[in-house]
Amino acid sequence: MTSSPASDKRQHVVETAYGLFKRAGFHATGIDRIIAEADVAKMTMYRHFPSKDELIVEVLDYRARRFARQLDRLAEEVATPGQKIAKIFDWHQRWFRSPDFHGCLFAHALAEFGDPEHPVFKAVARQKNGLKKRMQLILEEEMPRGRAESVAAVLLMLIEGATLLAQMGQADTAIRDARKAALDIIAASRRPR
Repeated sequence: MTSSPASDKRQHVVETAYGLFKRAGFHATGIDRIIAEADVAKMTMYRHFPSKDELIVEVLDYRARRFARQLDRLAEEVATPGQKIAKIFDWHQRWFRSPDFHGCLFAHALAEFGDPEHPVFKAVARQKNGLKKRMQLILEEEMPRGRAESVAAVLLMLIEGATLLAQMGQADTAIRDARKAALDIIAASRRPR
């Protein structure tokens, strides 16, 4: 399946905006800068994205889809729920060490768009809830649904905390401690109550 020139342009705008937003922030990056960096006409920009908020939501959804595909590939490499959860932490460890790490784009969006009714806030919630649901479904393979849901919520908090600490320059310690805590919590949750 080939893509059309219009969809290629649209994707190019999304990828350009993604790079700018993660380095400079959402409010600090103006549409004119995105147009200039993407080297597209103003009409092209507004045909694809009538508002900046629509572009931001598409960038966040693009990033969420990319992340989900990466986790899907990693999950195929291992068999047990514990290994699948460990792979999620491994992914974060690699991300924290990458030269392109600027903290969590979704956390930055949440800081700039705090209204729960705003479409950007909703895009962030979709991604975070999606990661939590992914971990819950993995954990349901070996524990009751309610327990898996609680453990997944705790694992998400560990990942979010580790991400913040990584942004503060403590990547190795943060992910090591988060992974250990996650595996301890999973092990304790497997025991009958």
